[in-house]
Formats: sequence, structure tokens, C-alpha cells
Amino acid sequence: EVQLVESGGGLVQAGGSLRLSCAASGFTFDDYAIGWFRQAPGKEREGVSCIGNSGATTYYSDSVVGRFAISSDNAENTVYLQMNSLNPEDTAVYYCARGFSVGAIREAFDSWGQGTQVTVSS
Repeated sequence: EVQLVESGGGLVQAGGSLRLSCAASGFTFDDYAIGWFRQAPGKEREGVSCIGNSGATTYYSDSVVGRFAISSDNAENTVYLQMNSLNPEDTAVYYCARGFSVGAIREAFDSWGQGTQVTVSS
């Protein structure tokens, strides 16, 4: 069974940092891209960052480039999202997902975690 489990969310003040983790199991980790998406109340789910199966290819949305960094530990089947310089607009539920290509196209991702809440106070 494919499983993706997010952790690391929480409440942080503006300007602070958090590191999210996505632990994957039930499939060959090296064969897939892993992406991070987020959904704020009343808004569409949007792609934030993604890393390819080799770790050499990454994607960042314009809203997070330069502030967020994605990495993977293939030995642990885990992808991390380091989030720095957080602002209230980053408040959302963050999801990781298994994908077939690097990017932010939701249709390219077929399995999703349950999400972790990130709240940034001003």
C-alpha cells in the first residue's frame, strides 16, 4: 500500500522557519518524483516544490523560490521541505504527493498524504 506521511507543521511567527518531512512507503521511492502542494482556506491547491527521482531536478513556485528548499534522502525514503522567511501568506495545509514528473501539475500526482498544517502568525 502506497503511503505518504507528512510531519513537521506547526505555528511559527513571521520570519521564522519550519522543516516539513514526507515519509514514503509501499513503492519504489527512486522511481518517482515527490511534490509538495499547499491549500489555504478558500483557495485552490497549488504546487509549491517538487524533486525528481534522482534528486537532480527540482521545481519551485514563484511564491517560494529563494525561501524554500527541497531535498531527499533516498536511503530513508523521505523528502524534506525547508521553509525559511515564512510569512502569513504561507499559511496552509501542506501535502506531499507521488508524481510521474517534476512540476506542479496536479494530474501528474497519483497518491497524496493527509497533510500537515502550517500557520504563520504576523
